[in-house]
Amino acid sequence: MLLTTLAALLTACGNKIPENYWEKDELPDIYPDYTNVTVPVNMAPLTFQMDNGADDVVARLKAGQEEIVCSGPQIQPDADEWRQLAEAAKGNAITVEVFVEQNDNWTRYKPFNIYVSADSIDPYISYRLIPPSYVTYEELTINQRCLENYDEHVIYNNMLCSEGGAKGQCINCHNYQQYNPERMQFHARQHMGGTVIAYDGTVRKIGMKNDSLLSAGVYPTWHPWLPLIVYSTNMTGQIFHSVHPNKIEVFDSESDLIAYDVEKNEVTNIENDPKEMECFPFWAPDGKTLYYCSAHFEYNDTVSDKGSEFIKRPEEAKYNLYRKRFNPETMQFGPRELVFAADSLGKSATLPRISPDGRYLMFTLAEYGVFHIWHHDADLWMMDLKTGKVRNMEQLNSADTESYHSWSSNGRWVIFSSRRYDGNYTRPFIAHIDKNGHAAKPFEVPCAHPDYHRQLMKSYNIPEFMRGPVTIRPQQFADALKQEATPVKYVNRLSK
Repeated sequence: MLLTTLAALLTACGNKIPENYWEKDELPDIYPDYTNVTVPVNMAPLTFQMDNGADDVVARLKAGQEEIVCSGPQIQPDADEWRQLAEAAKGNAITVEVFVEQNDNWTRYKPFNIYVSADSIDPYISYRLIPPSYVTYEELTINQRCLENYDEHVIYNNMLCSEGGAKGQCINCHNYQQYNPERMQFHARQHMGGTVIAYDGTVRKIGMKNDSLLSAGVYPTWHPWLPLIVYSTNMTGQIFHSVHPNKIEVFDSESDLIAYDVEKNEVTNIENDPKEMECFPFWAPDGKTLYYCSAHFEYNDTVSDKGSEFIKRPEEAKYNLYRKRFNPETMQFGPRELVFAADSLGKSATLPRISPDGRYLMFTLAEYGVFHIWHHDADLWMMDLKTGKVRNMEQLNSADTESYHSWSSNGRWVIFSSRRYDGNYTRPFIAHIDKNGHAAKPFEVPCAHPDYHRQLMKSYNIPEFMRGPVTIRPQQFADALKQEATPVKYVNRLSK
C-alpha cells in the first residue's frame, strides 16, 4: 500500500475527504454489495455500510460535475442529491470511493462503479411478509414499497380478521392485471376465507369452492386485458425433513387449472387430468398463450390417501413447462404443447414468467418438486422463445435459493427472492436485463438503513411490480372479508 496525501475537500454538507490515507487495491467489503451493479435512474438512494467493522467511513460518489460526500457508520446519500447524481450518470456510471478509518489510520479502497441505466423501473413493488414459521401464520401482511424512495405501507394485514387459534387467517397470492393496482386479487384462507378481487373501485369476496373443482383457486394469473383469471387448484401438503438440507417439502398431491370470469362470476376447468399435476399458470403478453408447469405422477390403484403416498417418493415429481393456445374471441383453449422437458435432464422446472415483449421465458430449475422456494439448489434459468435456447442465468444465481421472479412492465428489470445470505430468509433482489437477455449483477432493494433486511425477521414472498400504489385501505379489504362470500357459478364454457 502507498501513503497518499490529498488536500481536504469540503462539500456543501460539511463532510471531508481524509487528507492522509493508505491505498488498498481491493474493493471495500460493503453491505449490501452494490459494487459494480446496474440500477435504474429512478431508484431510491443506495445506502451501505462497511461489513467488517470500522471506526469511521467516508464515501465520495461522483458523476460528471455532480458529487456527494457522505460520512458515518452508514453511507446514506440525501435523496435530492442522489437524484441529481443519478440523472448526471444516466447511461454511464457513478464512481464511488470509500475511505475507512481503523485505529486512527485511513484507507482508501479500490473505487467501484454504480452503473445507472436510462431504463426506468416501475415505481412500486408488493410482497407478502412472512415470519420463519412452518405451521402457523399469525401476523401476515401484504405490503407495498415505493422504489423511488423508502416508503412502505400495508395493503392488508390478516390480524384485522384474525381472532387467534382456530380462527386465524392466512393470506397469500396477490396478483395484478398488467401491473394495475386497481385490478388485483389475493386469497384469504381459514377464518373468513375467500378470494378478494378489487376491480376498478369495487371490492368483492368470492367463494370459489365448488363440487366440480378440485379446490378453490390458488396460484393466479390475470389475462392481459380480458376480465379473466386462470388459477391452479391444488391439494397441497408439507413434510419436514430430519436430515435433508431442505428443511421442508411443500408439495401438491393433486392439481388442475381453472379459469374464472371476473364479470360473470363463472368458473370452469381447463386442465384436470388425474395423472398430471398442473400448476403456476402465466399468461403471455399477447393474451393468446397460457404457460404453466405440469408433472406426470401416477398413484397406485389401491391408494386412498394420495398425500401419504406422495411423501414416500417426492423426488419423482419432475415438472415440465407447457403452453396452451387461447382464442380471446371464442374464449377457447387449445391442447397443451410441450415447451421445455426438464425431466429429460433429471430436473424440475416451475414458475414460468414471460417477458413483456414475449421474447424470454424465465423459470426456476431444481432437482425435483414444484415449491422451489424451499430448495437450496433452485436457480433461475431462461429460454429464448425465438431460438428455443435455454441457459442458466448465472449472473443472477447464488449458492442458495433463487425463486419467485417477476418482470418489470418494460421488460428491462426482474425482481426475485433469494436466500443467498443465510439460507433461511428470502430477500428481494433486482437485476437489469438487456434487450439480448443478458443480466447485470443483481442488487438488494435499497433501504433507508442499509442493514434493515438482515435485521428484519421476515421473508419476502412473491415480489410483484406495480405501476402505482394500491389505494384501497386495509380496513376496506377487512370489511369485504367479513361479509359472506359470493359463490361462483360452474360452467363448461371455457372447455379446451
